[in-house]
Amino acid sequence: MTTDALPTPTAPLKTIAVLGIGFMGFPIARRLCEAGFTVHAWNRSPGKAERLSPLGATIHTRPGDAVREADLVISLLENGAVVGDVLFQQGAAAAMRPGTLVMDMASIKPAEARDHAARLSERGVAHLDAPVSGGTVGAEQGTLAIMAGGRAADFERALPALQVLGRATHVGPHGAGQLAKLANQMIVGITIGAVAEALLFAAKGGADMAKVREAIGGGFAESRILQLHGQRMVERDFAPRARMSVQLKDMRNALDTAADIGFDAPVTALFESLYASGIEHGLTDLDHSGLFVELASRNGMS
Repeated sequence: MTTDALPTPTAPLKTIAVLGIGFMGFPIARRLCEAGFTVHAWNRSPGKAERLSPLGATIHTRPGDAVREADLVISLLENGAVVGDVLFQQGAAAAMRPGTLVMDMASIKPAEARDHAARLSERGVAHLDAPVSGGTVGAEQGTLAIMAGGRAADFERALPALQVLGRATHVGPHGAGQLAKLANQMIVGITIGAVAEALLFAAKGGADMAKVREAIGGGFAESRILQLHGQRMVERDFAPRARMSVQLKDMRNALDTAADIGFDAPVTALFESLYASGIEHGLTDLDHSGLFVELASRNGMS
């Protein structure tokens, strides 16, 4: 069965399974509980999922048990290989009823998303790739930017849940959501580097870094990155919201995808090497704005 041939159930979504209760999975599952959905949760480390019990979620020790009665399954797992393992090796896909909708909100390769969609369709299960931007703050506040790829009918079906989580946009067929997220991460990673380099340049020349950030805000250089990450750089606050290692993974996924489609991405390639150098120098667990530390070190600045 092709994905286009899948029937679209008309019954409203009531029961949602959330697979992966980490930095993003917990606030997303919590919002769904608070919105009145029946939530089932699974996490590889059960203790993280247990935090949802007081909110009414049912906690499971196996992913197959979590998805068995679900209308919608939301995946918030680490990477494409883990998503594939949980779906097809650990029994989640086999336990789903025909007509279930899987919405993968992890950031994975577009080719992996298309493969998962095709394999699920053979079981009569629909699929959306719907990665997000906005971090844990967006997840907590329900203000995530959600980029969805898949059938328009499945996107419409998922809207009651998506609207609890943020602003969702259907950007094209399977894999298109992941392409949009990679584009987002290219812009984020590159702009973090630009802000860090510019602020360090100003400081090296004798200017007050905090005042430079303030002065250029509101001009053409203004951006969310300058506001938030620039402030973290000024304060040297690199507690992880999105880690350096995750940013590097996304840059590498972007380059792999660029190679697949025959696209030259020299700017992304440069910043992939910079994030990789930072990680080699022990910055793995810093926030991705911690690229500032790598660039400062290169310039002999503490």
